[in-house]
Parts: sequence; structure tokens; C-alpha cells
Amino acid sequence: MKVTVLGSGTSHGVPFIACGCAVCTSTDPHDKRLRPSIFIDLGDQKILVDTTPDLRQQAIANHITRVDAVLFTHAHADHITGFDDVRRFSQLQQTAIPCYGSQDTLADLTRMFDYVFKPPKQQGGGLPQVRLVPVDGPFTLGGTTVVPVPVMHGILPVLGFRIGTFAYLTDCNRIPDTSWPLLDGVTTVILDALRRRPHSTHFNIDQALGVVARLGATRAYFTHITHDLDHAGTCASLPQGVELAYDGQVIEVDR
Repeated sequence: MKVTVLGSGTSHGVPFIACGCAVCTSTDPHDKRLRPSIFIDLGDQKILVDTTPDLRQQAIANHITRVDAVLFTHAHADHITGFDDVRRFSQLQQTAIPCYGSQDTLADLTRMFDYVFKPPKQQGGGLPQVRLVPVDGPFTLGGTTVVPVPVMHGILPVLGFRIGTFAYLTDCNRIPDTSWPLLDGVTTVILDALRRRPHSTHFNIDQALGVVARLGATRAYFTHITHDLDHAGTCASLPQGVELAYDGQVIEVDR
């Protein structure tokens, strides 16, 4: 299994608009962060997690030519507003692409992109052809089990996802007691770690390190990173096996 980090930034992306801080003006390409998303290549299945406003750019930069399914963590703008770009993949593949998420997330998608589900007479460049699939437990994609992991983003319930020994947990600041058993045996994790200071809806660095320790993960990559953290300096301060994720990073995981 190959996991590509399509975006490792916070909702603003990095650099921020109209910011002259050291990270936003950095020449290190690792400090350029699009909105948070990953692409999972299972060989027979190509899975996109979230459709960020940067999806077109992310797909081109990472040579994504096929999407067999989309997994949605939640319906905040930085995770769904590239939804219309799914139409390119449904055009290429000549089939409706299944989109998995909670009932609430799919309801928000239907409301925010009602033109997809109640198309106007004039369709312009076409519409995404999708099939919404509500999930409240494990499901399979091409014979591979995907386990939704409920986590909390402030007071908002969102979904992480686990495949084999890998888990993706973005946009969260608490893992409920009932979700920890779903993460037993995870050895590689991509995890929310916004900054060093506390935040009301995201793990900070210290809290994320605590999650990694409790998981017993041997590899951890922090994502949803704001412009408070430079890549090189922050990575140098982290324990062995833990680093900041970066856009375009490819992580190989033994299923």
C-alpha cells in the first residue's frame, strides 16, 4: 500500500494569504502546504480521502489518473470544496464514483453541491457522477477492509480511517474511549498536529505525541500544519520515528 500526502497544511494552506512570516516566505519546498488530503494506492483500488479546494493541483502534481472511491472525513470547506473536480475522474472512468462518509457529511455535501444532485438544464462542463454511501462501520473496497474511526474535532464528530496497520486521523483533538480499540495494532499513522500552542479543535504537537505513544506506532507523520511550524526545525525536535508530513510524500505500508 502506498499513501501519498496530497496536502499537509491547515485550512488556510501555507503560505497564508498576505503573511510575511519566516515559514510563509521560506524557500524550503517542505514548507509549502496545500489543504489536507491523502491518496491511497492499494493496487487494484485508488482511494482519495477528501476533496480539498486544491484537488485539481494535487491530482496533477501527483499524477493521479484514477479514483475508485472517495472517503470523506467531514464537511468543512477545506475538505470538500474541490468536490466538483471529481467529475474529471467520473468522465475518464465512465462510471459513478462511490463517496463514503457519515450521514451528516453526505447531507452537507448534498446541500452544498445541490446542482450535482438536482442538476440544472444547462450543465456546462458536466457534473460529477457519484454515488453517496453512508457508513457507520467497516466496509470493503475491492476486498480491502476500511474501518471508520470516530474522532472529535472540537464538538464536531468526524471520521478517521484505518486500513490494515495504517490510520489517517486529521482534524481532531480527542479520540473517544470507544474508538481506541479500533486503532489497536496501528503502526503507521498520519495525525493532526496543528502547532505547538493549544487549540480548541486540533491536537497540538505535545498532544499528538501523546497519541503516538499510546498507539505504540513506530512511524507517525503530523499533518494539518499551520505556519507556526517550519519543517526542518520542527522535525529536528521530534522523537525518532515522528516527523512532519509534507506535500508529495509517499509512505509505503505493508498491508
